[in-house]
Amino acid sequence: MWRNAEVLETMSKVLRSKNLATKFQILVEIASSQPNIQQKAIAQKLGLTPQAISDYIRELLREGLVASQGRSVYRVTTEGVDWLLKMARDLHDYLPSVNRVITDVAVWTAMADADLTAGQRVGLEMRGGLLVAVPSGKAKAGAVAVTDARRGEDVGVSNIGGLIELQPGPITIVRVPAVQRGGSRAIDPARLKHEASGNSLVGAIGMESLAALKRAGVSQYLFYGVKEAAVEAASSGLPCLVVCVEGEVMSLVALLQEHGLRYSFLEPEKDEKRGSAPDAI
Repeated sequence: MWRNAEVLETMSKVLRSKNLATKFQILVEIASSQPNIQQKAIAQKLGLTPQAISDYIRELLREGLVASQGRSVYRVTTEGVDWLLKMARDLHDYLPSVNRVITDVAVWTAMADADLTAGQRVGLEMRGGLLVAVPSGKAKAGAVAVTDARRGEDVGVSNIGGLIELQPGPITIVRVPAVQRGGSRAIDPARLKHEASGNSLVGAIGMESLAALKRAGVSQYLFYGVKEAAVEAASSGLPCLVVCVEGEVMSLVALLQEHGLRYSFLEPEKDEKRGSAPDAI
């Protein structure tokens, strides 16, 4: 979760600091108009004085984010581009947090756990990765139903308040060797089947992984869009098992780290002394 915390801290500093926010805007304007920059035009666009723009540009020059090639001729340096990209990424990652804060003006969809009527106060819980609306009671989060719904139907809710408890689900990665190093035959099918039975989502990345699940007798699994599905499921609190061929593990881990999700490795390889003849796929 370190990435989320870092983003929140960075954006908090930016929003509190007029200096940082203005530098970001001026750099964007310079990047879009370089090399010939009209400081007066930038000042009018940002609602600042030309003198203020001049002062900011001098500061950007000192910090190495902008380089001067003559009077009114500027360009954003490599360092400046890197700074802009980082700020843009942080802003992009910060927006979901903003959306969660303003849920009182949005309508969300939940599953009704009882018959509900429009205007009724309801509680909200997360169950099995789903947002569930229950009759108002001990739930730590509450909302107002905006549609009628029978139990088991979808219901619209708004004016959400309180805390919806959600612990991201763990992701277990089973690393499968490439086919030239044994592929699915290197995996203990009994142990793999046991591990698969304890997870809400099971996915296979790579043909070797698909073959391993088939040999283990696992019939319910995903094969397409597994990385994205695992991120979404784990973010909703569901435990996931991703059987992944070794060549795809690094990209999978990078994606999980990007979303601040917990993961661990499991390598249920066979005991070479016991061995086993390959099963038919």
